[in-house]
Order: sequence, then structure tokens, then C-alpha cells
Amino acid sequence: MNFQEFFNRINNFFKTGFGNVIIFFAILVLGIIVIKIAMTILRSVLGKTKMEKIAQQFLCTITKFVLWLVLILILLHQMHFDITGLLTAFSAVILAVGMALQNAIANVANGIIIISSHMFKKGDYIILNGVEGNITDINFMFTTLVSVDNRRITLPNSSILNSNVTNLGAYPKRRVDFTFSVAYESDVELVKKVITDVMKSDGRVYLDPAPFCRLKTLNASSLDFFSNCWCDNADYWDVYYYIVENVYNEFKRNNISVPFNQIEMRERHDEVSMPVVGEALPKRVEKVREVEHEHSLKEVFSLGKKKEKKTKKTKEK
Repeated sequence: MNFQEFFNRINNFFKTGFGNVIIFFAILVLGIIVIKIAMTILRSVLGKTKMEKIAQQFLCTITKFVLWLVLILILLHQMHFDITGLLTAFSAVILAVGMALQNAIANVANGIIIISSHMFKKGDYIILNGVEGNITDINFMFTTLVSVDNRRITLPNSSILNSNVTNLGAYPKRRVDFTFSVAYESDVELVKKVITDVMKSDGRVYLDPAPFCRLKTLNASSLDFFSNCWCDNADYWDVYYYIVENVYNEFKRNNISVPFNQIEMRERHDEVSMPVVGEALPKRVEKVREVEHEHSLKEVFSLGKKKEKKTKKTKEK
């Protein structure tokens, strides 16, 4: 059915009788009222749930589209159109669009999963696929980050769902980890006390759980101490830099040195004794090999000439 035929059938329908026109507009008005009431009820129900607003908007849009599609099909049926053919054509169009936009549809589906599962929220600091930053926007196609150096990073939702995501802003508290190296002659208990006192001196550091410090590794050139403390997520970097700077100052105040890499060198005065095992190397004896005579190109060429001369002499005789 082309557009002209479609238009003619609509025109003939409205000319057939006044009763058909009244029924058509009655169905149209009633359908619009039903759609508005249904959408109001749906928004009211979704508003009482804990679902994200963007997910609520998506469900409302899909529901409104379906209701309007049903109303249009009812009106076309009232106008004596073949609904089966229209549904077949509509299904073919949806299939073609779906094949062309499969990546976009995958991003939308993954966006629904991300939003409904509450993997992260706006404002969280996440790390994935070598990029990191604060989330500024989440929609059904993309997630947008802003890095610490003020770069805007847009990630497709399908790449996020198929990657390992580290969410540093998921919880209100965060642990700050440190490793401090000191010289071997340092007093272990004094080092632990200095580091612990510095962490406790910052009012942003939680006392429960208490700051922790222990000797972790006997390294080649140093004693390595592992320590940590807890703070609010928003205070992480301020606490980190405060403790690093003040631990360095307290080390100097308590004469605790931070070592450089050390290499131990020894000078030998004894004679090197290297015992010889076995006898000296034997004298070389050549292997006897059978020599195959290989003709060079010159020899082959001369042999050919000799054969030609012999054949000429035999013919002359």
C-alpha cells in the first residue's frame, strides 16, 4: 500500500458516514484520557520506590510509547485497515533498526543494569581500564567522568559492564596506606611510635579503628614499616599528604635516617685457588671423509665440446 492509497482510504472513511467519525474521535479522546491517567498512576507508583530517576524516566517513556502505539492500531482497525500487515511491516522495521543500532541497544541495556544495580552513583570516584575520575553524569548510553586534571572522559556503558570497576567512593570511610623505610640502625619501637603519633595528631583520622604500624619487610638496604589509618572519603588526599610530610619532619627530629641503596664491597687478599679437573685438550685429528667428485661448469662445458668433436669424427669416417 502506497501513501496515496493510504490517504484515499482515510478520506473515504470520513466520507462514509457521520457515525464512523463520532466513534473514531470518541476512541481517540478516550484513549488520550486513558494514557494520561495510566502515566500519572505509573509516575506516582515509581516515585514511591527507590528506583533512580533516570530509570523511572526510561520506563515512563517506554510505557507511553507502547500505549500510543496500541491506540494508533485501534484507530486503524476502526478505519478498516489490515492490522496484520501493519504489524508485520512494523516488526520488520523494528528488526532492521535493531540490527543497525545493536551497539547502541547494548549500551542502553547495560545502562539499565548499571542504574538498577547501583554499581556507582554520581560523585563517586572510580577506576577502570586505565582511566579514573569522578562521575558527573550517568545515562542509558554513556557514563561521563572528570579526571583530577579536569579532563572529561565519556565511556560507553557496555565497556563499563565488561570491565573491572574500582569504586573508591562507595563507602563514607576509606583506609590510607603508607610504607616508610628507615635505616637498619633505627629503633623499631621508636619508629612505630613516631608514625602512630603523627597519624593520631590529625583530627580527621579516626581513632576507631585505631591507626596501625608494624615492621613489614627486612629489605636489602632498609627496614620497611607498613602503616594505615582511616578517614572520611572526602579527606583522603589531605590526610595522606599531612601524614607523609609530618612523618618526614618527625624522623629528622628524632634522628631517624631514611637510607639510600647500599652495596657491600669486600677486598680479597688471599690467593685464588682454582683446581683443574681432567687432562689437557687432545690434539686435533681430522676425520676421513669420502670425497665425491663434483664437476664445475667449466668442466661440464669442456666435456660437452669433447663429445661433439668425437661425434663429428665418427661421422667423417
